Amino acid sequence: MSTDTRTQDPDGHGAPVGRRLLLGTVAAGAAALVAAPVLRRGLEAGLGAAADRDPTGLTGLLPNGGGFRYYSVAASVPERGPADYRLRVDGLVERPMTYDLAALRGMPQTRVVRDVQCVTGWRVPGTSFEGVPVMRLLDAAGVRPEGRAIRFTCFDGTYTESLTLPQARRDDVMVALSMQDRPLEHGHGGPARLYVAPMYFYKSAKWLSGITVTREAEPGYWEELGYDVDAWVGRSNGRDDAPTV
Repeated sequence: MSTDTRTQDPDGHGAPVGRRLLLGTVAAGAAALVAAPVLRRGLEAGLGAAADRDPTGLTGLLPNGGGFRYYSVAASVPERGPADYRLRVDGLVERPMTYDLAALRGMPQTRVVRDVQCVTGWRVPGTSFEGVPVMRLLDAAGVRPEGRAIRFTCFDGTYTESLTLPQARRDDVMVALSMQDRPLEHGHGGPARLYVAPMYFYKSAKWLSGITVTREAEPGYWEELGYDVDAWVGRSNGRDDAPTV
């Protein structure tokens, strides 16, 4: 995926040129797949691997195993695992901390089941995430009195996100290690990603590598391009159709 994504949507529904033509082409291809179930099964079986190599994002518009679209704002993303994954908690804290994957997996886990909602309209209902609440990591590090917000960074080298401290301390905001009862795969932001259940999915940054306590909330990647910083589902980005969360 090109890093020039100013005409694309967050959460994986990119359309850099010819949106109507592109979607019409995809729709025609989907119809052909319905008419050819054997071909469709074969395509779906290899779609996950193909998405990791697809620089255009078009595989993200085709049917796939989890109902999700693979998406990255970086040209490529290195894969990390138990041997080389690290999550750093720093900034305005008393005790900066670094966690490897084993340490995160050894901590008490929280499970949340919600609909995953993209600001562009697609939705994956009843999706489970499990991981370490961000507030647990903040408590371990000891947030200093002047710390009022969190900046999240990712090992793709490009994506950033932010939350206020009260938002980050919700019990449905976590460093997710599994999704749908399976360890997070690279294509879904593994081995660890941010998951912000009550907000649109662009807030749930993939490939999480840093949690930095700051004085003020800093606009993240998509907020710099005009999307809302406070991205409550149904109550932001021009929408007002959901109950208060």
